[in-house]
Amino acid sequence: MAVPQPIRIKVWIPSESPTLSDRERERLMTAVDEAVSEVSSLLSVRRVPDSLLLNRDINKYCKFIWRNSSTVNHMKCGRAKENYRFESCFCVNIPDEHLNGCAVYPHPEHPVPTVLRPEGAGVPDTDFLLYVFTHSTDKCRAESSILAYAAHCQADSEGRPLAGTMVICREPLSMERYTHERYVQTVIHELFHVLGFSKELFSRWKDCSLSSQAGVDCWPYGQVISTDEMGQVRLYSPTVIRAMQTHLNSTHADLGAPLENKDVGSDGLSSHWEARVLQGSIMAALLVEPSLIRIDPITLAALQDTGWYSVNFSRAQSLVWGEGEGSQFGSLSTCHNPSTFFCTDSALGCHYLHFHKGECLTDPYLDGCHIFKPLANASECWNEENERSGMKEESGEIYGSDSRCFISNLTRPNHSSSSRALVAGHCYRHRCTGRNKYQIQVKDSDWSNCPAGKSVEVSGYQGFIFCPDNRLCKYSDLAPPTSRQKTDNLLNISASIESDHDVKEKDATPHPNLVPLSSVTVSKPEIIMAAVLSIMAAFSLSAAVLIYRKCSSARVRVHAANEPLYRSQFPLTQYIRRN
Repeated sequence: MAVPQPIRIKVWIPSESPTLSDRERERLMTAVDEAVSEVSSLLSVRRVPDSLLLNRDINKYCKFIWRNSSTVNHMKCGRAKENYRFESCFCVNIPDEHLNGCAVYPHPEHPVPTVLRPEGAGVPDTDFLLYVFTHSTDKCRAESSILAYAAHCQADSEGRPLAGTMVICREPLSMERYTHERYVQTVIHELFHVLGFSKELFSRWKDCSLSSQAGVDCWPYGQVISTDEMGQVRLYSPTVIRAMQTHLNSTHADLGAPLENKDVGSDGLSSHWEARVLQGSIMAALLVEPSLIRIDPITLAALQDTGWYSVNFSRAQSLVWGEGEGSQFGSLSTCHNPSTFFCTDSALGCHYLHFHKGECLTDPYLDGCHIFKPLANASECWNEENERSGMKEESGEIYGSDSRCFISNLTRPNHSSSSRALVAGHCYRHRCTGRNKYQIQVKDSDWSNCPAGKSVEVSGYQGFIFCPDNRLCKYSDLAPPTSRQKTDNLLNISASIESDHDVKEKDATPHPNLVPLSSVTVSKPEIIMAAVLSIMAAFSLSAAVLIYRKCSSARVRVHAANEPLYRSQFPLTQYIRRN
């Protein structure tokens, strides 16, 4: 058998797609190209040897099938339907040149057929065919927050999806708040769904653990989804279990990856990871700013366990959330306790990656657990422009590409409010001196060592800065957006996935039931330190960016996107255009 090679994803623009403006088309094609290239660098398959041809549904074109097993034409079409016109792939008509032919056999014993449709030429050099349909559909108009939605529609004899359609709502493409990064991530997320990470496809996954090649000598798992003793639905497959054990530093022998319990359908299943446990994953139900989302090892492990792909794990991105926290991390019995990831009070702090200032909030997917989410305005420490609007002069804040969020109550001694210093997240410069070792700089101060897990004082200020442990100068693939990447009010346009596969945006106003922020006052160093340590024990993932919904009976979705921190090793896909 051929050695697996990077999957060739061909993009086809259907003839029924409306004409886009030059600006819309450039935005769409650039984002799709980059996402397809990235996925091709992650997944390899045994390639389709010839041109890819999709199948026709015999139940659509055939009125009568010969079912007598003793006949020559057993299970072949005996009579055609007069009104048969086309095959479809979720909202798109499949061109005849992409399809196998079809014929009828008028007599059960005569093998000579009458051809209804000839075999198409097929699509060359293609392992997966993605129809991209950009339009203001009824669904887009009915729910203006939807960005896109998608579904797979055909599979090969081993169950691997061969084709799917992604519907991209047209209006967001033309809006000023459009961001390229968000759409790249949207397409990647949706491609992962249509390629295998979907509750519609879990039952088709193949166990290839004894196989020397992906997709060869495999057999069905039978069941990869089960509910644990606490009622949490989990995905249990070999590579996923090992990835969870590694990530949480656990020897638990049966540690499946939890699925979301808030966007389930009638079958009780979700196609997203549980928000409390796998925040920051590209397949979590709530997505945040693109720079905070990771193509993580657990998601790649799931794609490996489909049995259809050989996964390039060297391109996995660090998933910091919950790392090393043990098998009970994120459970309802533990998430209400203050920790370095969860918070318990309405307070000001830092997002756990320390790119943003944050406030302690919850959302419908956290089951009452609270995490630090970016502030609505001027939360990005790395954004130099925030220095004008967000800087607190008395605390010595500095905004810039090398600035990060630190829990602090630092203030200048002569400031009028110094007796009531607020313990909260503040922006200061940092530079790495080693793994998990760094120095910090406050306005008008020299560089000072900041020992991880300890607090430091700064000359010319009163109060303390707490130095986070195992967050800064540890992950080489974590970085804030570059100066050319604009947030475009991204944090003010949060969204969540309300069902399985659609991506939506909506206002990021705080939940009305959330407790308002409160300040922390200190008067003695001991009290200051206690407050700092208490709040520092509560860092967590930021505001949601996308909403996913179900499209008709299909399972689909779409995401907000971010420009990958790495470049693809493979050329961009070619586009097939129809006039």
